[in-house]
Amino acid sequence: MGEQRTVKFPQEVIDEYAALGVDLPALFSAGTLGDRMGVEITEASAERVVGTMPVAGNTQPYGLLHGGASAVLAETLGSVGSMMHGGSTKVAVGVDLNCTHHRGVRSGLVTGVATPVHRGRSTATYEIVITDEQDKRVCTARLTCLLRDANPGGTAG
Repeated sequence: MGEQRTVKFPQEVIDEYAALGVDLPALFSAGTLGDRMGVEITEASAERVVGTMPVAGNTQPYGLLHGGASAVLAETLGSVGSMMHGGSTKVAVGVDLNCTHHRGVRSGLVTGVATPVHRGRSTATYEIVITDEQDKRVCTARLTCLLRDANPGGTAG
């Protein structure tokens, strides 16, 4: 959906995953659902994850951005932050997502910014603020992820 952008990762993260032979952009992506919805992650670190999503194609019957679409963007960004916090030895699995929808959006692009609320050894919680192109808050979400040990294949064990 549009031009392909490169995600900005901290150099130490690039080095850590390169040593393991892991494709960082594929690992820290929006996945199949996010791709289908046009989610693009533009910045990723344990301290801040930023991504965008078009409203077009992600609306409910009244023509407004679907609340579920906001939830997909929020969970994607919070999960990426949790994975960045957990590092290469952990896999982040969402266990709780809460979304409050503040206003409707009919067109344009929404931007989500995920910042940590808690980063522990076994869980990570991120607040995700989604805004419209006028920088008005559309949705506030909170995601908690369980950090599970990764097996040698890189999936949850």
